[in-house]
Amino acid sequence: MSVTQTQTLTPSMKRQRRADMRRNALYLVLIVIGLVAPFVAYPVFLMKVLCFALFACSFNLLLGYAGLLSFGHAAFLATGGYITGYLLASHPGLTPELGIIAGTLVAVALGAVFGALSIRRQGIYFAMVTLALAQLVFFVYVQSPFTGGEDGLHGVPRGHLFGFISLSSNLAMYYFVFAIFLIGFAIIQRAVHSPYGQVLKAIRENEPRAVSLGYNVDAYKWVAFILSAGLAGLAGSTKTVVFQLASLTDAHWHMSGEVILMTLLGGVGTLFGPMVGAGIVVSLQHLLAQSPLGNWVGPILGVIFVVCVLSFRSGIVGEILKSYRKNFK
Repeated sequence: MSVTQTQTLTPSMKRQRRADMRRNALYLVLIVIGLVAPFVAYPVFLMKVLCFALFACSFNLLLGYAGLLSFGHAAFLATGGYITGYLLASHPGLTPELGIIAGTLVAVALGAVFGALSIRRQGIYFAMVTLALAQLVFFVYVQSPFTGGEDGLHGVPRGHLFGFISLSSNLAMYYFVFAIFLIGFAIIQRAVHSPYGQVLKAIRENEPRAVSLGYNVDAYKWVAFILSAGLAGLAGSTKTVVFQLASLTDAHWHMSGEVILMTLLGGVGTLFGPMVGAGIVVSLQHLLAQSPLGNWVGPILGVIFVVCVLSFRSGIVGEILKSYRKNFK
């Protein structure tokens, strides 16, 4: 950029450029941390965190930016997992990336149907419709032979990525999962900072005003629902390949509650909040399961949820950002 162009920048444009540089530097640091993480921590645990972080980020796209509270997001996580697990288990020659793509596409299709049925409802009515539809999916998976019913799908092969890279090694599998997470996060980041994302925020803040400006709010919310469902399906498909298992746990309404907890704990409407929330919840579940308090995981997480809502409603990352803006801007 020339000196003349630099001098024509307004103060707000300069602040925006500095903010973009800080954000890009943070992204770079986090990517480096992700690349070296498997040499410091157990790769399987890290992969679980990444899968749930992507799941939470997909939910946050719907709640944090479109203002839609879904109680049935577990249906998409389970759908991606079951479709990928069934295809990989029944077709040994199918490569894992094709199985994951298939699971994601089916989750997208299911999201399109769910969105068309529920998007015209608002508030608690929207939440109840999504919960009812998710419970319907749960009972379908209980009865369907291809899911294994209550036993689930076991022994799903990891296979060879692109037909020649073996994923039997946890290290190779970790970098594959990390790449998938980065792709999903990049999609969310791009959507949020695009003109489409700005319209979503306007709908969340004041839907009648967005309607008065001529926006088809139902269409915008439907696209957000589909995108969120697809990313949740991507997380479920990846999780199935990692653990070589697809079970009814992912379809249960408890899973929908957990993703709400992850998002609220980390910070609704922030890009990094769901990642932090997912990391905390998965870590607590892992630590508590190995302690004498293993049978109290649910109540403990419930207490954390209540404390979070009462003490810092913006979540951990949200409160940090508020403090930063207050003291450094």
